[in-house]
Amino acid sequence: MPAVREKIEPLAIVFDDDGLVPNNPMPFLVYKGAVAVDNAQPEETIEKLFGRNGWGDMWRNGVYDYLHYHSTVHEALGVARGHARVRFGGDGGRELEISAGDVAILPAGTGHQCLSASRDFCVIGAYPPGAKMQITRPTPENHARALKTIPRVELPKTDPVLGEHGGLVKSWKRG
Repeated sequence: MPAVREKIEPLAIVFDDDGLVPNNPMPFLVYKGAVAVDNAQPEETIEKLFGRNGWGDMWRNGVYDYLHYHSTVHEALGVARGHARVRFGGDGGRELEISAGDVAILPAGTGHQCLSASRDFCVIGAYPPGAKMQITRPTPENHARALKTIPRVELPKTDPVLGEHGGLVKSWKRG
């Protein structure tokens, strides 16, 4: 059975810079129910998918319950188990329910914070090759630094879900 559902398209949302969370002019993407995780090892299913598509430096955990962003790298969050309500885009962003099989792709600078989660909630985080992830809290000083860092973050060559032909490759462009 294939790991990825056929004919899926991501939901795309662009969040504005709010003065503390820079977000990104490239869209935040969410593939709802994209990955078949109805097996005994859903974490491995997502890890293999991300790895096949060139994303690595993976971890298993949840999403932090405080607002943060990453100014040095783009991030993929694949939900292996459970569900959570996560606010993306900072305090003025959008709350989304993400659940097993969903994949969120955050361009560098996208604020995110877990508001609530099921006990079994498990996310696989992954990054494209390049800089390492650093957690950044929203402060005026961090925001000023991030505005210089984010435009220098390399665009991924592949989408973590659909590879060379995915939504990220089609929709993430610069100037």
